[in-house]
Amino acid sequence: MRFGIRFALPLLCALGVGAAAQAADDWPAGKPITYVVPFAPGGATDVIGRIVATKLGPVLGTSIVVENRPGAGGNIGSEYVAKAKPDGYTLVGGTISSHSINGSLYHNMPYDMVKSFVPVALTGKLGNVLVVPAASPYKTVDDVLAAARKTPGHLSYGSAGNGTSQNLSGELFKSIAKVDIMHVPFKGSGPVLQALLGNQLSMAFDNIPPTLPLIKSGKIRALAVTSAKRDPNLPDVPTMQEVGLKDYEIVSWQAVFAPAGTPAPIVNRLSTEILKILQQPDVKEKFAAMAIDGSGMNSAQLAAFQKAEVAKWHDLIKKANIQTD
Repeated sequence: MRFGIRFALPLLCALGVGAAAQAADDWPAGKPITYVVPFAPGGATDVIGRIVATKLGPVLGTSIVVENRPGAGGNIGSEYVAKAKPDGYTLVGGTISSHSINGSLYHNMPYDMVKSFVPVALTGKLGNVLVVPAASPYKTVDDVLAAARKTPGHLSYGSAGNGTSQNLSGELFKSIAKVDIMHVPFKGSGPVLQALLGNQLSMAFDNIPPTLPLIKSGKIRALAVTSAKRDPNLPDVPTMQEVGLKDYEIVSWQAVFAPAGTPAPIVNRLSTEILKILQQPDVKEKFAAMAIDGSGMNSAQLAAFQKAEVAKWHDLIKKANIQTD
């Protein structure tokens, strides 16, 4: 019996590899692919996901359905994909929050940010911005800080959810400036900006792309960007460091992940095609207009980048004692 098992195991492994290779050869076989956006419509994750999906479907010869599953800072949608069958038919638009920050903020994560997924491609990097309603009395960051110190806990800031880069931007702001501002989490950028336009929030931290049209139309006012350098799309808006918050820097990122165990040929095909899409002139033009760096990374590069990001944010969150509400 032991003799039979010794020879049967390599045979079974070979059959398993052969089956996976066959599945990869047949993929996607005209079957729709679900691209999960773990945030509400309207934010950078949603916008980037829809641009990539629109271009990727025809290349693969199938349709790609974008499905929003918002909540818990990206955890709900990401958990859904982590538990999906690893056959190349379910992807997630992962972010700095869902795939590098949340593990250090949430005590009971429903998935492992690294082990539950296989990286496919980095689709974009983007800065965040502190914005206030157009009618707000706050014209500068100093105005906000003065008001926050005068009445601690009275001001509020909105974010796309607990654990998002927007949330971390706000908590780092509070930590460095030593002020008390109430955090109001939403399920994505769209709802945050709606609340800001309705004067239901004192301010908000959000990705630059969804805020740009509102800033340029004068409906909201930008006070500072979170990157180390000024954003080319907002050349007159200072950085947090320029307004006196030393060492303040946060840059968000967007990427595509598949469930762990997805066959390598499928991952490589997706990675290759997505990186080609990012280099298409019309896509580059759209990304530039939205202040998104779409230079991209392949699967291996994204894996190394994600590992470094997990360590970076773990150390920062611990040092700053940042916690979710």
